Amino acid sequence: MLIYGNTPRDIRQMIWRRKYKLIAILAVIAVAVMLMGCSTKPKQELKALDRFWDALGGKTTNLIDKVR
Repeated sequence: MLIYGNTPRDIRQMIWRRKYKLIAILAVIAVAVMLMGCSTKPKQELKALDRFWDALGGKTTNLIDKVR
């Protein structure tokens, strides 16, 4: 396929000539992705859901005795 007179072989040669620039750009993107992964905060606990499951599992006071 011709793009403005350049064949795919010509395009590959142009990319290969600029390989260090391409490698540098990929390295910068990879480092940015790694740093973004390290900078995230730990997830907060789901306190309401934990209390719900604790109540179902009997970790809290017995609700039947509380009603009587």
